[in-house]
Amino acid sequence: MTTKTIDSKGRLALGSDFAGRLVIVDDASQDKIIITLARAIPEKEVWLYQNEEAIGRVRRGLAQASEGRFSKTPPDIDADAALAAELED
Repeated sequence: MTTKTIDSKGRLALGSDFAGRLVIVDDASQDKIIITLARAIPEKEVWLYQNEEAIGRVRRGLAQASEGRFSKTPPDIDADAALAAELED
């Protein structure tokens, strides 16, 4: 635990270990502030982390790629484009 002084503009320097990091500041209590390191997910990508099946498939594919396991046949780009055109935004 460390003692620090908040400056006249309300700023608190946490030190270089926290430089450029995103944090969540919980100041709901009058006598305690909790600072938690965080990462942000773009709004349009949140669905992936809320869909267990989809994120599982992505993780499985990444694991297969890291092991050098790739498909023996290339994707059918034309069929994929046709399917994408049918899907709603």
